[in-house]
Amino acid sequence: MKRSIDRILTTHTGSLPRPMDLSAMLEEFDKGELPDQGKFESLVRESVSKVVKIQVDSGVDVVSDGEQGKVGYSTYVRHRLTGFEGEGSATARSDWADFPEAIARLPRPSTVSRPACDGPIDWKDREAVQRDIANFKAAVSASPPAEAFMTAASPGVIAHFLLNRYFPTREAYLARLADVMKEEYNAIHQAGFLLQVDCPDLAMARHLMFPEISNQDFVKIAEANIEVLNHALSDIPPEAVRMHLCWGNYEGPHHRDIPIEEILGAVLKARPQAFSFEGANPRHEHEWEVFKNVKLPDGKIIIPGVLDSTTNYIEHPKLVAQRIVRYAELVGKENVIAGSDCGFGTFARTNYQVEPEIVWAKFRAMAEGARLATEQLWG
Repeated sequence: MKRSIDRILTTHTGSLPRPMDLSAMLEEFDKGELPDQGKFESLVRESVSKVVKIQVDSGVDVVSDGEQGKVGYSTYVRHRLTGFEGEGSATARSDWADFPEAIARLPRPSTVSRPACDGPIDWKDREAVQRDIANFKAAVSASPPAEAFMTAASPGVIAHFLLNRYFPTREAYLARLADVMKEEYNAIHQAGFLLQVDCPDLAMARHLMFPEISNQDFVKIAEANIEVLNHALSDIPPEAVRMHLCWGNYEGPHHRDIPIEEILGAVLKARPQAFSFEGANPRHEHEWEVFKNVKLPDGKIIIPGVLDSTTNYIEHPKLVAQRIVRYAELVGKENVIAGSDCGFGTFARTNYQVEPEIVWAKFRAMAEGARLATEQLWG
């Protein structure tokens, strides 16, 4: 993984807006109603090519395929694996429960299917990740970035969204997911891309899945998830992996989010060299101060969010620079890469949370902010 040796590098969390026609097809695909496989695959290839070019043109150094061919960053696995035909349910947003009048007025978003695991888990579409890899290789060849990464769901986040109705214990469910997903992780690494494992379960699950337990007990769950994740990543060098954690990519109260200082010790035990986290939204921006008291282990890199992924405000480049510099002054400028709080296309939707045109404008602001921070840090 490249470090910010002579300038601050920029990246993001992975998912990006999809074209409206592709989003509509992905919604059909998720319902099992995809009418034309050839047209779908062609549209995905075209979208990956375009989204890589626009990232590079917008000043993003470390780019992704934007998850253009996935209906959701975590739930996509149900189309690639057996065992997910059970009756599932959406995860409740327990923070909204404190505001019943507000939740009653919330618009209903387009939904992504979240079935439960109801049988043995194995591969039914091993070629899916190879199609993703081929599309991405073609795109980065046409629009070369400084570096490129692909995302994959962690065992913990799969278990969060696709509930277990089959395995005797949560531990057995996680272990099987790790053994199976290891194959996808290795394929991405062997293709020559950085692997990013998405791990919102390490923070988001506290208030969405385990609201009744203490923070201390939740940290034990997070540590168990990390142990399983480390096993799944055992074939890949730490410097070839990054991870993402967050508290849920939605505009909401978030007053029940577990503080990063309470989970950071566990997170730093994870195998990946770098980890990205929310650092720009109003609930977590102040948490840069945690690094005054926590020493970043040698070799680790942080990717703090300097862009809020839930608002159409375009951050001022000077604000972006300020956010970068305060982390750099605490952990070392070479250990900081600028990123986004979360993805801008977490699930395929025809109603965007942040308008695509504004996403690209945010990226340009991030690139300019990184340039300003570079001038300040390197002189």
